Amino acid sequence: MPSLRTLSVVREFRRSLAEASERGSFRVPQYSLQSDHLHLIVEADDARALASGMKSIGARLARAVNRVLGRSGPVLDGRYHHRVLRTPREVRHALAYVLLNARHHLRKRRGRESASRVLLDPASSARWFDGWRRGAVSRVPERSALPEVARAKTWLLRIGWRRHGLVDPGETPGRALPARV
Repeated sequence: MPSLRTLSVVREFRRSLAEASERGSFRVPQYSLQSDHLHLIVEADDARALASGMKSIGARLARAVNRVLGRSGPVLDGRYHHRVLRTPREVRHALAYVLLNARHHLRKRRGRESASRVLLDPASSARWFDGWRRGAVSRVPERSALPEVARAKTWLLRIGWRRHGLVDPGETPGRALPARV
């Protein structure tokens, strides 16, 4: 199967996610599509809401991919791994990881940092994220009328993580952050 990061798949997934990113007890505030998997930061009121919401997102991704590629059948393997984020530091690291994961994979492929200009990942919710370090983003991609992500409701995801600094789009997830002075 082709990469999930192709422009047509990304556009179709965004359209589909916009309709489902907030379902009462389940919300998707951030996401990124990778070549063969999806990273999400979600808020769920309980285990049932999480299971139902993840099933819905998986089905939406499969329908989007199948529509664009003119195929049928499963896209994801039906599993997901989850981790409950309990501290502001964990949330900050998760945000950087999800929104900058493509940069991490690029670094692994090239074996070094890219010297090119820092751009936001177009296959993610980066354009809707309001926690970028001021002046670090040279150009924010055009925003559509309807955001494909939900507004965070929990303190940790709205405010708490900011205690550990805004996210620099030049960071590479998985590398130690420089010490703060």
